[in-house]
Amino acid sequence: MSDSQQYAISEWPDTEEIYARLRELVRQPVRPIRRERMQQFLDYFETRCAKSRALTDEAKKYIPGGVQHNLAFNYPFPLAIAKAEGAYMWDVDGNRYIDFLQAGGPTVLGNNYAPVREKVFELLQSCGPVIGLFHEYELKLVQLINRFMPSVEMFRMLGSGTEAVMAAIRAARAFTGKKKIIKAGGAYHGWSDQMVYGLHIPGTKRLEATGIPRGATSNTQEFYPNDLNHLRRLLTLNRLRGGTAAVIVEPVGPESGTRPVPRDFNQKVRELCDEFGALLIFDEVVTGFRLGMGGAQGYFGVRPDLTVFGKCITGGYPMAGGVGGRREVMMCFAAGIGGTGERAYVGGTLSANPLSCVAGYYALLEMERTNAPVIAGRAGDRLTRGLQEIIDRYHLPFVAYNQGSIVHLETSGVMLLDTKNPFKLMRELKPRRRMMEEMGAAYMAQGIVTLAGSRIYTSMADTDEVIDEALNRFEYVLSSVEGV
Repeated sequence: MSDSQQYAISEWPDTEEIYARLRELVRQPVRPIRRERMQQFLDYFETRCAKSRALTDEAKKYIPGGVQHNLAFNYPFPLAIAKAEGAYMWDVDGNRYIDFLQAGGPTVLGNNYAPVREKVFELLQSCGPVIGLFHEYELKLVQLINRFMPSVEMFRMLGSGTEAVMAAIRAARAFTGKKKIIKAGGAYHGWSDQMVYGLHIPGTKRLEATGIPRGATSNTQEFYPNDLNHLRRLLTLNRLRGGTAAVIVEPVGPESGTRPVPRDFNQKVRELCDEFGALLIFDEVVTGFRLGMGGAQGYFGVRPDLTVFGKCITGGYPMAGGVGGRREVMMCFAAGIGGTGERAYVGGTLSANPLSCVAGYYALLEMERTNAPVIAGRAGDRLTRGLQEIIDRYHLPFVAYNQGSIVHLETSGVMLLDTKNPFKLMRELKPRRRMMEEMGAAYMAQGIVTLAGSRIYTSMADTDEVIDEALNRFEYVLSSVEGV
């Protein structure tokens, strides 16, 4: 199979062109939806979503904010979902939505994929979801991951991407004897204390670190996205202060490519890590298997020392996370007689449970058999071309681009604001964030579920007919903005 058939990305986007368009978007005033049309979209929630509103209002009495996950915090209120199948979801009021959230990315096969579900049912008939001891599917899943990603010589399964990042950093520090961790500003690597630093917008450092002691982030640093000279300066400075344990990156760019990287960026980071004796950690929570069975590392041809997995490792089933990589680094996790030197402690009673492992094993096999990542990528290409055509036709400043099945539709530019101009940041953060919330609500009212109104994940279930239906709905929203 050729590279074009193996990976979801048909062509790496022109990073310089995208940034030029994004800078122009941020320079311009916001273009929100016209007020009378926005009221029509909000009326949808009042008239068509009464059961969802009642449920989430009741939930607010027992759950902070009314929902348990950040992805569900939607304006004007969260929807309660009753059914998910293939490309669609249905809420408790019976409304159908094209699902471009796909649980935050893991369900490349589409929602509730029957062949995997049947294997999970078989397992539950004979074993149950949790046993607390070893199960053969732990081995079968790891062997499969190793076949797809040879850099994962050993693998430790955990419960989430956040846990996997914590473990990867702990192993890097144990193996190198160094403390400093460098990330790209704006990247999201979970919500552990040490990683709530420079979230979403580069240069914000501890802005989101409420409840986190300063000491927890004292060894975390950020470099400005794509600024290799800044990264080199940090590595050089750290060498005078004990060295850098690891550099951690999202290989398509911070926030799943919201700030995309040039094609050769990861290779240059690899070279810098080798020069300064730091480990390279790829956070493939989103890109792992979504971009292809070889992940982003296979697409870019770069071998990281450690790889962090999350959502896709179980095909959307619970307890989805883990870290894998070089044998000598991974042996830092070994317990008991197999331990070598000082052990990097990790735990998790539910980690690598039979349900998660059997789901992951068959989901990955099905993704390979069906070529799901590439099919999902083609859907992403079709959607992006259609969105760009709409943007051009209505002379809008918005920006659409994709990395395979990861599609970006930037309308407010809130994630692209620059902390180097703090006055502009403080002045524009609230109205641009508000516009993004309204765009997300408008898409939802038109039967489209997105991630925060700006990111879209396509799946194998997104046929040409599904994409074309979605484009008609997107056009109605985009034709509703001020000035059109």
